[in-house]
Amino acid sequence: MRENHPPKRAAVPGAKDMLPIGYIARRTGLAVSALRFYEEKGLLRSVRTSSGHRRYARADIRRLSFIRIAQSLGFTLPQIREVLADLPNARTPTARDWALISKQFRAALDAKISTLEKLRDDLDGCIGCGCLSLEKCRLHNPTDRASAAGPGPRFLLGDRASDFDPG
Repeated sequence: MRENHPPKRAAVPGAKDMLPIGYIARRTGLAVSALRFYEEKGLLRSVRTSSGHRRYARADIRRLSFIRIAQSLGFTLPQIREVLADLPNARTPTARDWALISKQFRAALDAKISTLEKLRDDLDGCIGCGCLSLEKCRLHNPTDRASAAGPGPRFLLGDRASDFDPG
C-alpha cells in the first residue's frame, strides 16, 4: 500500500517542490481526470518532465481546495477562473490574496443569500412566472403583467408586483 507522502525529489530539473499528479489527486480528493480538466480550463498549470509527466506546485493543493469550495457554493468554473487569474501561480497565496478573493466572492454570496431568503419567504406565493394558475397569482400578477419585464420568475428576480400596477 502506498503512503500519502510527497516524493523526496521532483523529477523536473530545477523545479523545487513540484509534485506528481497522483499525489496531488490523493491530497485533494480529486480524480486525476479532474486535474487534467481543470488544467484544460485554465484553472491550474503543470510543468512537464522530460518524459511528459505532469508536475504541480505544492500551492496548487490550496488552489484546488478553493476551487472545490467555490464550486460547492455554486460558482461556475469561468467565475472561479476569473478570480484566480489574479493569483500568482508560482507561490502559495498569501493571507492578503485570500482576503481579496473573499471580498470579491462576498458580494456574490450576499446576493445569492438574499435570493434564497426571498425564495424561502415567497415560496408559497406568486413569483411572477406567468402561470396564472393559482388564485393568489391572479391577485399579484393579473393577466401576466410581469411578463413585460422579461421571461422567468420576475418577482423572485427582484421585480415587485407594484412595479406593474396600472396607474
